[in-house]
Amino acid sequence: MPEPQTPETKGDAPAAPPADHVPGEDSQTSELTGLFVLKPASAAVTKGKDATFVAKVDSSTLPRKPILKWLKGKWLDLGSKAGKHLQFKETYDRNSKVYTYEMSIVKVVDGDAGGYRCEVTSKDKCDSCTFDVSVDAVQEEQQDNILEAFKRSGDAGEDAGDLDFSALLKKREKKREEVKEEVDVWEILKAAKPCDYEKIAIEYGITDLRGMLKRLKAMRKEVEPKKSDAFLRKLDPAYSADKGKKIQLAVEVADPDVQVKWFKNGQEIKPSAKFLFESVGNKRKLTINKCNLPDDAAYECVVGEEKCFTELFVKEPPITITKLLDDVHTVVGEKVEFEVEVSEDGANVRWMKDGVELNRETAGSKYRFKKDGKKRILIINEATKEDIGIYHVFTNGGESEAELEVEDKELQVLQNVADLTVKSAEQAVFKCEVSDEKVTGKWFKHGVEVQPGDRIKITHVGRTHKLTIDEVKPSDAGDYTFVPDGHALSLSAKLNFLEIKIDYVPRQDPPKIHLDTSGAGNKNAITVVAGNKLRFDLEITGEPAPTVCWMKGDNAVAESEGRVRVEARKTLSSFVIEGAEKADEGFYSIAVSNPAGQDRADLFIKVVDVPDPPDNVKCTSVGEDSAMIAWEPPAFDGGVPVKGYLMERKKVGSSRWTKLNFDVYESTAYEARKMIEGVLYEMRVFAVNGVGLSQPSTNSKPFMPIAPTGEPTRLMVDDVTDTTCALKWRPPEKIGAGGIDGYIIEYCKEGGDEWVQANEAPVERNQYRVKGLPVGEKMLFRVMAVNIAGRSPPATLAQAVTVREIVERPKIRLPRHLRTKLISLVGEKVNLVIPFQGKPRPVVTWLKDGIPLDGKTVGTRTGDLDSILFIRSAERTHSGKYTLSVQIEDTLDTADIHIQIVEKPGPPLQVHVAEVWGFNVALEWKPPKDDGNCEIIGYTIQKADMKAKEWFTVYEHNRRPSCTVSDLIMGNEYSFRVFSENICGLGDEPGVGKKTAVIMKTGLSYNPPPFKEKDISSSPKFTAPLVDRSVVAGYAAAISCAVRGYPKPKIVWMKNNMIIGEDPKYLMLNKQGVLTLNIRKPSRFDGGKYSCRATNDLGEDKVECKLEVRAAQEKGAEAKK
Repeated sequence: MPEPQTPETKGDAPAAPPADHVPGEDSQTSELTGLFVLKPASAAVTKGKDATFVAKVDSSTLPRKPILKWLKGKWLDLGSKAGKHLQFKETYDRNSKVYTYEMSIVKVVDGDAGGYRCEVTSKDKCDSCTFDVSVDAVQEEQQDNILEAFKRSGDAGEDAGDLDFSALLKKREKKREEVKEEVDVWEILKAAKPCDYEKIAIEYGITDLRGMLKRLKAMRKEVEPKKSDAFLRKLDPAYSADKGKKIQLAVEVADPDVQVKWFKNGQEIKPSAKFLFESVGNKRKLTINKCNLPDDAAYECVVGEEKCFTELFVKEPPITITKLLDDVHTVVGEKVEFEVEVSEDGANVRWMKDGVELNRETAGSKYRFKKDGKKRILIINEATKEDIGIYHVFTNGGESEAELEVEDKELQVLQNVADLTVKSAEQAVFKCEVSDEKVTGKWFKHGVEVQPGDRIKITHVGRTHKLTIDEVKPSDAGDYTFVPDGHALSLSAKLNFLEIKIDYVPRQDPPKIHLDTSGAGNKNAITVVAGNKLRFDLEITGEPAPTVCWMKGDNAVAESEGRVRVEARKTLSSFVIEGAEKADEGFYSIAVSNPAGQDRADLFIKVVDVPDPPDNVKCTSVGEDSAMIAWEPPAFDGGVPVKGYLMERKKVGSSRWTKLNFDVYESTAYEARKMIEGVLYEMRVFAVNGVGLSQPSTNSKPFMPIAPTGEPTRLMVDDVTDTTCALKWRPPEKIGAGGIDGYIIEYCKEGGDEWVQANEAPVERNQYRVKGLPVGEKMLFRVMAVNIAGRSPPATLAQAVTVREIVERPKIRLPRHLRTKLISLVGEKVNLVIPFQGKPRPVVTWLKDGIPLDGKTVGTRTGDLDSILFIRSAERTHSGKYTLSVQIEDTLDTADIHIQIVEKPGPPLQVHVAEVWGFNVALEWKPPKDDGNCEIIGYTIQKADMKAKEWFTVYEHNRRPSCTVSDLIMGNEYSFRVFSENICGLGDEPGVGKKTAVIMKTGLSYNPPPFKEKDISSSPKFTAPLVDRSVVAGYAAAISCAVRGYPKPKIVWMKNNMIIGEDPKYLMLNKQGVLTLNIRKPSRFDGGKYSCRATNDLGEDKVECKLEVRAAQEKGAEAKK
């Protein structure tokens, strides 16, 4: 089908009007310019045919590659619809710098009709144009052959029946019904004048004029929909967004305080990270982040009873090619794979060869298509010369191409044809072996093809070809040649016919060796390829028959059988070596003698072979897509000079080797190109001499084509001493696929240019201390990143560093949890790490209660930056105050650490029944002798019936050393026991009462003793003291204690012995004897000595503590130092 095009624009053509703005898209403005060289033209296409539209863009003035979109209507991006029906193509002309874009519609359908838009953008420039596509119906084909119109009536055959000429009658053309657009007649009537009603009714076929007027009158009475009271501006009819981008839906409401609700497909949307609600004045906005396909839905905004609707369309990005095709060089018969990677797993690709599409229907068994995740692979099973060409792969967002080169496979000769010498009536067998089993060939004698017959047989078994001649005749002597089909190669050998002559005249001749010595005197050289058979025939004459002796050096060769042997005939001596080896090389001699004399000949047999593999194959340097490979010549050249080398490479992990050269390369260094940056490769090399190809060398170490990294960043000095300097830095901003192997640090004196490397091997960490620097010198430092591509540009300090120790005051940085008392259980491990700072290294000492620490039970270990105090198994004797001192010369800093080692308490003492009355028993006891080195916080009381002897808990956490047990059963006898409790838990052993309590039965007379009121008056006594505290300024603090006494004592709080009055900064609480002083947002001036005094008529008691208030910015200030 002809391609619809438009002529090129001339001069400064007016720019196409900008495309309509799609709601929801970014409102970034671009300069409208004339970028099109050729715009697509409108076209009328027949249904079922193909159509192609072409657009050309001039990129000579653009800073970057232009982006072109094909759109249908206002918003439908056709790039997401690419497939069999819609196909896109992009080409670029480097000479004219013109991009050509093509859109093909395959087999046009009615739905393809409509308006289209082509939009091109490049940074701040844009251009667009529109074109229309109309679809015509298919025309019926007329019958051109008039003879086909003649038919015979009946079914008997060609000659039966009468002629029927009805087909020649003129056919009436079917009138094509014109498709009229649907017209709303009532809208026309409402806008028309009354005098035109009858004309419009006749035009549109309305016969009931009275009914028309009645309905028109009713329609005019209908109330027009009133304007929305809630919305000033509603949602746009439709929005579109790219997948992964964000979109914003906005409305304006009449009431700035009204609340709106957003719905998606009828479900209310809740605020989240995905959906963001925004309310600014009268505007209400819904922002959808990272749009995906489920977000393609209908949305509505509801204000009270009013609603407005819209629809969001999410466009998928085109499929791009992330890994391009590689060119392939191969030989005939090898398997070929073209591999490409795409951006999505489920993407479809289209393969083409020289413009012809390859698919499963047309490719047959020759091509196979494979999918592996994001990989798409085209496989050619056995490459032939016909497969040479350019292969393309297409997606809806990109394409890639690669070239396939196929060369004939070189045929190797494994065994050559050997010359034969046979007698009359004997059998002659010519045999050769080639590398390919499928190769056929022909035998020739003196250039004439040998035909098989009764005596001559030609066989081909595997790689071996044989020509067998039975009952040899003198006419069979001559030159025989084997020529493989399809290869420029020939293998020749000679058949010598040996005639036996009988001389009846006895005579005596001296022996003679018939050897051609015209070449190099007596040193005749014979060359044989290792593994081949050597048969050397010498004609010997003399009467009587001479005695023959073969020698290798000083050793005689007398074997008649075996690999190296001598075969003797009457006038012929043959020296045979089956499968020649390197050890067979050397000087040989043959001596013949008879009574008439003697003769001697010397030979040198040279065994040649393919060379050894090249040695030490390595990568000497790499580039962004290349690598320099070097190797050493083979240690043994096979006895023949090395002609050159063949190189192969492969990706690490792959088993397919790619040839880099087909012609022999003579140098021992080679630059491999067209490699992918960031991919590991291996190389191997073959040596070639006149005999053949060596075995491959060992694979080189894996190397990666990569450019050097960028320079390290933020290089700075971390520490300086009299002889060292510590440096630290950040990794380079540009690292690349090769990564970083380490860093090299160098230094030199200020003003000098001789840089000295500080580290022998690259360091992996981002810090290093340079040692052995001269004291007082000003030194410059620089750091370089190293990877397989070499060193990066250096990062150098801007100013020189003076190598001199920096004096720093000692400072102990006591952890927060050690600033209060540390409580630990007996038997547990105690391990305290206290960091400090100071230069030079300070002197650290430990004291316990002012006495130097005993290292037998408590251990310490001090480093450069911290000191460790550890106790492997804590005991109560380890409790006390530990003091850490850090001293540098006359400067000293100390820190106190309070450690309390606790354990479970012992049993209470003197548990006894004080009184029994009714169903109640009064118990009393005394505190335990051993409180576990901490306060007793309560008691647990248990009872047991003497009959059942099962213990039941009566009270827990009882704070007083007495209690009353009630609800006992009449007539039973009870025993009681009490456990002590501290912060470690209940004691292991209880205090058991020696006497039991018997609950008497009712009806018995009981004379209670006269009531004596107990005097509970007591002077104030603090049961819980105040505890020293350290708090942070600005944070609320509280100190508390507990007191008892009767009458209720009067409480007075004091700070530094000054009574605290009704100061609103302080809040004093008293809950059942528990006294609390709350300090609101204390400052450093609120620190000091706080005391609490309790007074009544019987006396007074007083407790006190120290309160330390620390500054809140202390931690930040220390960090800056």
